[in-house]
Amino acid sequence: MIEPTLAEQIAAQVEQLGVGEQTLQTLRGQYPDIVFTYCMDDDINTPAPVIEREGFNLYLIDSRQHCLGLTRNFEVASGIVLAEVIADDD
Repeated sequence: MIEPTLAEQIAAQVEQLGVGEQTLQTLRGQYPDIVFTYCMDDDINTPAPVIEREGFNLYLIDSRQHCLGLTRNFEVASGIVLAEVIADDD
């Protein structure tokens, strides 16, 4: 389970530190019981992010089944995807 307030704290840290591998390593060190991964936001189709910020979105990972999946349910979440958003130059 990941509390919504904890997800907000993590989002605030990412805003402060920036999106990147060093931030991911910092988060993994601070929250060893939470799985963290990184990808580009346009690699994710569904569900909607649980937190949207300028430059990144946060998604929740559900690891209850054999394969990992995404969820919007904080009560079953075991991890967080940090998804970088790159603005289109259109």
